[in-house]
Amino acid sequence: MNKNRLEAFSDGVLAIIITIMVLEMKVPHGTSFASLKPLFPVFLSYILSFVYLGIYWNNHHHLLHAARVVSGGVLWANLHLLFWLSLVPFVTGWMGENHFAPVPVALYGFVLLMAAVSYFILQTKIIKANGKDSVLAKALGSDAKGKASPVLYIIAIGCSFINEWIACGIYGLVALMWLIPDRRIEKKLKEGTN
Repeated sequence: MNKNRLEAFSDGVLAIIITIMVLEMKVPHGTSFASLKPLFPVFLSYILSFVYLGIYWNNHHHLLHAARVVSGGVLWANLHLLFWLSLVPFVTGWMGENHFAPVPVALYGFVLLMAAVSYFILQTKIIKANGKDSVLAKALGSDAKGKASPVLYIIAIGCSFINEWIACGIYGLVALMWLIPDRRIEKKLKEGTN
């Protein structure tokens, strides 16, 4: 199957998710800077989630760029990822509106954990469709960041019931790990063209 429709659909869904997330931020009724103060937690959660969605969009782009073909399994795995990412606006809003209370922070982490798991499944399905000698399979190698992320999410979920700011710090740490673009796929693609 051609991967172009999958890329276009995924890009559209991610754009809608980001749009929904920003529309969830309510405009204050006051006109002073003080009227913005109650929105600060909402804005902080929005920034974190926007960064996460950007990271997923960027890595998803590289992932599909390395794929030659997609299968039915890839399509379903991609929908699985988009399902978990579509819940980001809900957990973002809940966490921000409740000033980072433990249960919303834990649920936020659970959604991030499931998105990471579904991304791993998508990688696996793409490798299966393209072969163990594919560019993607070679580029991913041991995938230390991909394996560390779910572990950190689980730790953060547990920490959210002890100190929600530690949990949020861990979510931020994972985002920072991924904020630096993963060059493995680009590097392997360039090696293949030389």
